[in-house]
Amino acid sequence: MRIANVTIPSEKRLVISLTYIHGIGKTRAELICKKAKISEDKRVKDLSSEEEQKIRDTLTSLNLTLEADLRRGTSQNIKRLQDIGSYRGYRHRRRLPVRGQRTKTNSKTRKGRGRAIANKKIATK
Repeated sequence: MRIANVTIPSEKRLVISLTYIHGIGKTRAELICKKAKISEDKRVKDLSSEEEQKIRDTLTSLNLTLEADLRRGTSQNIKRLQDIGSYRGYRHRRRLPVRGQRTKTNSKTRKGRGRAIANKKIATK
């Protein structure tokens, strides 16, 4: 089943499958199921075509920003921060943590693997 240009897994429960769409978390997925009057425990492969259409109609009626539009908005916000030269934009540009985390010992996932520096002398006593 495809919703918002995303193929959601058919073997999983409906609530879990809906979270595969960027912009829908567990709480919103539960809300969508409740508004569409479909059981959360039902598997995606067991849905009828009418139930699939109910889910699509519920998503359009909620008027949510999903997938590509949401990603585009996020990237535009980051680009705006970089263009105005803010501290947060600078941190984004340098691929460093943006929200005040320490960088001396942590943030390996954000900074990436350590790189060797040519001719760096090791301090000895």
